[in-house]
Amino acid sequence: MINSIAKPYVFVKSLINKGHSRSVNAKKNILASFLIRGCSIAVSLILVPLTIHYVNPTQYGIWLTLSSIISWFSFFDIGFGNGLRNKFTEALAKGQHKLARIYVSTTYAILTIIIVVVLILFFCINPFLDWTKILNTSPEMARELSILALIVFVFFCMQFVLQLITTLMTADQKPAKASFINFLASLLSIIIIFILTKTTSGNLIYLGWTFAFTPVLVLIITRVWFYTHEYKRYAPSFKYIKFRFASNLMNLGIKFFFIQIAFVILYQTSNIIIAQLFGPVQVTSYNIAYKYFSIIPMVFSIILTPFWSAFTEAYVKKEYNWIKASIKKLVGIWILFSLVALLMLLFSSKIYTIWVGSIVKIPFLLSATIVFYIIINAWCMIFSMFLNGVGKLKLQLYSGLFGALINIPLAIFLGKQFGIFGVVLSTCLLAVLGAIWMPIQYYKIINNKAQGIWNK
Repeated sequence: MINSIAKPYVFVKSLINKGHSRSVNAKKNILASFLIRGCSIAVSLILVPLTIHYVNPTQYGIWLTLSSIISWFSFFDIGFGNGLRNKFTEALAKGQHKLARIYVSTTYAILTIIIVVVLILFFCINPFLDWTKILNTSPEMARELSILALIVFVFFCMQFVLQLITTLMTADQKPAKASFINFLASLLSIIIIFILTKTTSGNLIYLGWTFAFTPVLVLIITRVWFYTHEYKRYAPSFKYIKFRFASNLMNLGIKFFFIQIAFVILYQTSNIIIAQLFGPVQVTSYNIAYKYFSIIPMVFSIILTPFWSAFTEAYVKKEYNWIKASIKKLVGIWILFSLVALLMLLFSSKIYTIWVGSIVKIPFLLSATIVFYIIINAWCMIFSMFLNGVGKLKLQLYSGLFGALINIPLAIFLGKQFGIFGVVLSTCLLAVLGAIWMPIQYYKIINNKAQGIWNK
């Protein structure tokens, strides 16, 4: 009995420890992330029916739309988070630990200044915003939605700065630790929501408090722990704030900034368009279908996440063969995940019934369109990880801006023509463009054939 257990363990251990040290580190993080994110996926799936039954499908749709709008403000970091991710990895690869701390301290200082300004502006503007029109709901909810927006935005801003600790972990090629922090926040949320279902009637304010406050609490505890232990040498300090180094972060970060804006408009506007065209209930239908199939990109991102910083390190050290071998393996994994997505589509109607019951109806055509988008987007993710890691962002920027300009009018047009399916179809069509040019740019860069915009 002991031998039958020991042999597979020894085999898996030898498989993980085989290969380049960078590959070994990636495999360890992938395995740990699978365990952590697997639990996170389970928690997120349980949260959906639990939340719908705590409030109702319409209120849940309102919450989803509002949280999507608030998440847009993530681009106010002007790309400094992703700029820090690359620069921190580069500094570690070169053994420049003091420079790494300067980057960390300077980023914290800049983002804190930005977020204070944004908070002041929001406090001034929020009383004049008619959230009932923005969310296409009844006027009686005006005061409740204004309070909810304020709560969510304040805690989002706090999370905005606090989550830099997870950026450091990911840059240090330890994304499993970052995933564990997110899992703890989700776990705490589901515990509180469960308690609310037993002690209160459906209340959007309580729901907002729960989802907004829990990640902030977990991040505060995490920040204190890691900056006094593992990352003590990189802890932010007034002494190491050097604004002249902001340009190093900004040169790369500004490209990430505009890419973030473009892709927020491209991929995060669906909830609002659906709410305006078809009402909040249809937002719930769309999000349930998307959340079911999002298991694929969630799991795939577990595999991909360690490679961003790994590609940065390998590119700095000119280890191109390792990059080529890694991309080839990732493409093979993408094929496997695409087949799994198609299987999930075949059984989707039965899964929906088991998962949320008959309270929400989801058309098969909507599910099929979401699957198509997820497969195409997963393909793009492989090459965007490489391009982000090596800082070749200009084509991604132009593509994102082009998509952002035409996505909303195209989604509205197709939505009016084909219903909710048409809104998703718009995003699919634009994703196909990236699926074509991204591998071409990767091929040119890795084979030293990139010139002009292909090398920027």
